[in-house]
Amino acid sequence: MPETSTDRPVVTRIAPSPTGYMHIGTARTALFNWLYARGRGGRFLLRIEDTDRARSTPEATEAILDGMRWLGLDWDGEAVSQFEQAGRHAEVAQEMLARGAAYKCFSTQQEIEAFREAARAEGRSTLFRSPWRDADPATHPDAPFAIRVKAPREGETVIHDVVQGDVTIRNDQLDDMIVLRSDGTPTYMLAVVVDDHDMGVTHVIRGDDHLNNAARQMLVYEAMGWEVPVWAHIPLIHGEDGKKLSKRHGALGVMEWAAMGYPAAAMRNYLARLGWSHGDDEFFTDAQALEWFDITGIKKSPARMDRKKLDHLSGQHIAAMGDEDVIAGVESYFAAAKRPSLSDATKAALKSALFCLTDRARTFEELIDKAHFTMIERPVRPDEKASSQLDNVSRGILSELTPHLQNASWTRASLEAILTEFAEAQGLKFGKLAGPMRAALAGRSVTPSVYDMMLVLGQDETVARLNDASRG
Repeated sequence: MPETSTDRPVVTRIAPSPTGYMHIGTARTALFNWLYARGRGGRFLLRIEDTDRARSTPEATEAILDGMRWLGLDWDGEAVSQFEQAGRHAEVAQEMLARGAAYKCFSTQQEIEAFREAARAEGRSTLFRSPWRDADPATHPDAPFAIRVKAPREGETVIHDVVQGDVTIRNDQLDDMIVLRSDGTPTYMLAVVVDDHDMGVTHVIRGDDHLNNAARQMLVYEAMGWEVPVWAHIPLIHGEDGKKLSKRHGALGVMEWAAMGYPAAAMRNYLARLGWSHGDDEFFTDAQALEWFDITGIKKSPARMDRKKLDHLSGQHIAAMGDEDVIAGVESYFAAAKRPSLSDATKAALKSALFCLTDRARTFEELIDKAHFTMIERPVRPDEKASSQLDNVSRGILSELTPHLQNASWTRASLEAILTEFAEAQGLKFGKLAGPMRAALAGRSVTPSVYDMMLVLGQDETVARLNDASRG
């Protein structure tokens, strides 16, 4: 086998199939490839493996591109269509044939199946051995044929894998795989190798469900005398119950996570920690991830989804953001959730409230929920739970409170002093005053502190909302 070299500039790729949404596993693989290339000044490429024409759709391709853009995983150059390279793939198959590394196989599907049935009946390997491998070309019929690679029959093939270590495959377990079908279309196994070679890919970082494919794909590299890339087969992601991740575990499309209000930065941080670690660091920035990430730090055991950990990291990222980044994140969330875009006035009101919203919101969805009081107009319509706080007694209390606020100095210290003094004079615990005020100011029973809401709303709006509530 050709020796694997790492002295070339790093080139990695992500090669999803556009047959559905871009799920979390594909996103993590993309992230690992992006981090490895970008952290070394290399190139990160995107290839759409759209050879399955029956299942590949433009909508699915666009979903992949949307997911990549939302995650912030920029790629170099244009996205490559594997289907459009079919002519090049066939050309390589013909070259393998000319080199004597492949052969024409005229066996029909019926003959292959008959061979396998006989092998099963006799208890021997069903690995198909074509009778055409060493046939004299003079005996070739004038009939359709597939092109098969000549796999070694003896010895072993060793996959040198950065994550898995050396993986040895007995060559008698390798079949003479088809590289070009009898209808002239290339197989996936050939297309992947040709594309990776032509794109200059130096490191193939992908799921370990492709590990066995590496031995077969190395046959093509050897046949063509091409340099074998560095292999890094990463364990798949499991659900919290330890089973392979499925939709019920949260194997959602990337844009579904965006629509739930998770910041892209938090998702990058969380995905990086799924199967890779840097000491005990949990929360880190993109700059730190780019500096720290290395494929040698990827663990061999499957990572497990942990929604609580994601929520915690998400909250930390929101708390660490500057105001402009939060607003941009909210706008991205609204777009993903297909909610109407924010008006300039609403954005301004939201921005003024961020000081009391970002420290406890785990997602942009939660942040917007907490910011509800800034986005509503008078008259405030309390929800059912908040309405229970506005009985006749409470309305009377608010009516008595309002004059104390009309000429108040609108600072936190002044407001705290006024409300504390008022509650004491009424013989009330502060909670008995805060409940009706939350209902009046926000129409909710769970809100930021009443002081924070009053400061955000300003004196005139606060007094007006309290007056509305006291009148019923």
